[in-house]
Amino acid sequence: MVSGYHTLMDIFYRGAMWLAGLALLLMVAVIPIGIFARYVLNSALSWPEPIAIMCMVTFTFIGAAVSYRASSHIVVAMVTDRLPPAMKKFSALLADLMMLAISVFIFWYSLQLCSELWQQPVAEFPLLTAGQTYLPLPVGSALTLLFIIEQIIAGPQHQRPVVMLGNSDA
Repeated sequence: MVSGYHTLMDIFYRGAMWLAGLALLLMVAVIPIGIFARYVLNSALSWPEPIAIMCMVTFTFIGAAVSYRASSHIVVAMVTDRLPPAMKKFSALLADLMMLAISVFIFWYSLQLCSELWQQPVAEFPLLTAGQTYLPLPVGSALTLLFIIEQIIAGPQHQRPVVMLGNSDA
C-alpha cells in the first residue's frame, strides 16, 4: 500500500513541480511585457499584472507543496540538532502535526474563499471568475496535506530519486 501511495505522490510531485515552474516562467515573461508597454510604448496593458499575480499565487502554493516534500524549505535546526534521537523524532512528528493543522486550515478557508468568489467575474479576463483564480490555494494545501501524510507514514522523502531529480547532490 505504501508503495502505491509513493507512486501516486511521485506523480503529483512531478506535476506540481512542472506547474510551479511554468507559473514562475510565465510570471517572469509577463512582467517585462507590462513594463515595456507602460514605459516604452506609453500604453499600459491591463492584463500583465493580474496574470503575474495569478502566477505568483500558483507558484507560491503549489511550489510550497513541492518544497515540503523535498525538504528544501527553511529550517532552523539549532535546537533540534542538539536533541537526543528520541526527542529529534518527537520534534519532527510535532512539526509534521503542526504543518498538518496549518494545511487543513488553509485548505478549508481557501475552499470557502473560492466558493464565495466563484461567480465574481475578473474584469481583465471575462472567461475566469475570481474563485477560479484562487484555486491554487486549496490545490496546493491539499497536495501539502498528502505529502505530510506520506512523511508521517513513511518518513522524509527528500532522499528518494524522484525528489532528488535535478539536485546537485544526486
